[in-house]
Amino acid sequence: MSVARMRSWKVWAALPAALLGLTLPAVTATPAAATTTAYDTTYYKNAVGKTGTSLKSALHTIISSQNKISYDAVWNALKVTDQDPNNTNNVVLLYSGVSRSKSLNGGDVGDWNREHVWAQSHGSFGTSAGPGTDLHHLRACDVQVNSIRGNKDWDFGGSAVSGAAGSYTDSNSFEPRNADKGDVARMILYMAVRYEGDDAWADLEPNESTTNGSVPWHGRLSVLKQWNEQDPPSAFEERRNDVIFNTYQGNRNPFIDHPEWVEAIW
Repeated sequence: MSVARMRSWKVWAALPAALLGLTLPAVTATPAAATTTAYDTTYYKNAVGKTGTSLKSALHTIISSQNKISYDAVWNALKVTDQDPNNTNNVVLLYSGVSRSKSLNGGDVGDWNREHVWAQSHGSFGTSAGPGTDLHHLRACDVQVNSIRGNKDWDFGGSAVSGAAGSYTDSNSFEPRNADKGDVARMILYMAVRYEGDDAWADLEPNESTTNGSVPWHGRLSVLKQWNEQDPPSAFEERRNDVIFNTYQGNRNPFIDHPEWVEAIW
């Protein structure tokens, strides 16, 4: 792990014992301000004003009303949801921000493919119509960068990722570039609310581990919360949410519309 990139709890192991007794200021992000959207009196009307488990339960009920698409259909959907606003022939790739031709979708070096931000193995849902094809956590990504990320959990630190400037990785975690940190957090936490184990799939939940493997959990929650605050929803992310809602699935990622609901639940 690069010493320059150590910004999480892992750094304490490197401090001299004499310093551990010192009281240092806590490094926390400013909580997201409350927002108001056009959907609050319609789509979210049964969730507004709630907190904690009541809010999570209300949102689960709301966003579970969803049209499911096939894994093959994801290819063409990503060409629309991830379209480069500055070049309609391209998509913007997650973790790198690179703009690449829509036609270069596939599995070869130089292509882009379908990245599951909530790793398929964390809950063993594969490419099933449902969590395996849910566009709210599927993004266009460079083939090699996608392979480097693999099924790792989320945390700070590591070595620079080739082909994705600003992203870092170590043996069990991945840190996306700053511009994608909030996107990743809100995608992971969407999945934790959408999939609660009351259908054919596992109950997906965030935790504090970076060694989750095949269990239906993704870490680290404390880091994801920080990223949600650090990187507010962008115009690209908001447009993507609208396209998925209006054109494909008929449901929304509530944490893009209301990033403050992350703290309200967790």
